[in-house]
Amino acid sequence: MTPFALLRRRRFLPLFITQFLGAFSGNLFKNATIVLILYRLGGEQAAGGKVLATTAVGLFVLPFFLFSATAGQIADRFDKAKLIRLTKLLEIAAAAIAVGALWAAAPWMLLTTLFLLGAQAALFGPLKYGILPDHLGTDELLAANGLVEAGTFVAILAGTMAGSLTILTKHGILAVQAMVAFAALGGWSASLAIPPAPATADRRPLDWNIARETWTLLRQAASSRPLLHAMMGISWFWLVGATYLTQFPAFAKDALHAGPTVVTLFLVMFTLGISAGSLLCHRLLKGVVSLRLAPLGALGMAFFGFDFVMGAAPAGAGGLVEARAFLAEPGSWRPLADLVLTAVAGGLYVVPLYAFLQQKADPAHRARIIAANNVLNALFMTAAAAVGAVVLGAGVGIKGLLLGLPVGNLLVAAASRRRAA
Repeated sequence: MTPFALLRRRRFLPLFITQFLGAFSGNLFKNATIVLILYRLGGEQAAGGKVLATTAVGLFVLPFFLFSATAGQIADRFDKAKLIRLTKLLEIAAAAIAVGALWAAAPWMLLTTLFLLGAQAALFGPLKYGILPDHLGTDELLAANGLVEAGTFVAILAGTMAGSLTILTKHGILAVQAMVAFAALGGWSASLAIPPAPATADRRPLDWNIARETWTLLRQAASSRPLLHAMMGISWFWLVGATYLTQFPAFAKDALHAGPTVVTLFLVMFTLGISAGSLLCHRLLKGVVSLRLAPLGALGMAFFGFDFVMGAAPAGAGGLVEARAFLAEPGSWRPLADLVLTAVAGGLYVVPLYAFLQQKADPAHRARIIAANNVLNALFMTAAAAVGAVVLGAGVGIKGLLLGLPVGNLLVAAASRRRAA
């Protein structure tokens, strides 16, 4: 069976559509908001556009720290399919606020909407991954996770490009409003077809103390070393991915003397690579959940990531070159090939870790384990942003920053090899 065969199954297709449209909508609105603030609204604010744009990113990530622990508790105690439908109703409400915020062009409303969309994504995360083992066999987990990972990155790319390129056009605000509303309604409609997934844990009282429950969640996750290692490995992947996606504009400008269309080209190639690597896992492992691809994936990220940076050379002799002129340069294909292969290796690395986490977690606490993973992912991505700011602020330069990733990947490859043995 190929991974795409799952797209013909009710056990998977409605969930895939639901999560794809959710990822698309969140990134569409986030990037539309950032561009709108930077280029149209920021100058009207005392705080300045850059501060508001940075706040926008933070407000989208903050809910994963605040609500993941509670989301995991709830997901283990109630039918996951019903909860997914409820989260999609929350997304519809957030989309309605988004439409109003875009119409009013009010920064505080836009930022509030981003927080609400982030909260919905935090609630949905443990459900999305936690429900897969309820509906699929062990031999289908790799294929399902590969499709989810590929779909997520394609949705992120599509949302990023649609939001960034559309919002400032003549009817851009109306177009973004329509896309956000369509995605929310489409996601809810698809969620109605998700089969039931009964509770796997008893309905003990929920702990609403966010700080205490988050600490308890992380402590319990750490009690199982195999699960903790898988979560740390997944979080490292998101740290690497977030660093690349964040630094592509600076790398293109400083290292390649390339303009925005080359950044878009990088985003497309990176997404295609992640998708290809994610879908290859099922074929290479023949449906068997195993970690033996993880060290090879980390090693590939190290090797090709190193060559991506070292092979970069300024394109053209004048100003910033765009995609067509960049592709005409003889040396352009080396960094593009390295970028794609780095991303393919990333897909081969992370998908088995997700499948392992789902398979090995106690079904009664599976959603809480995934919630703990989401908290760690957010911590790692936040740390990546902070370290990147410090390193670049110290004058190391974009190449120096990106060369740190292959070094880390080599260490991860060595650790993964010991755990996969």
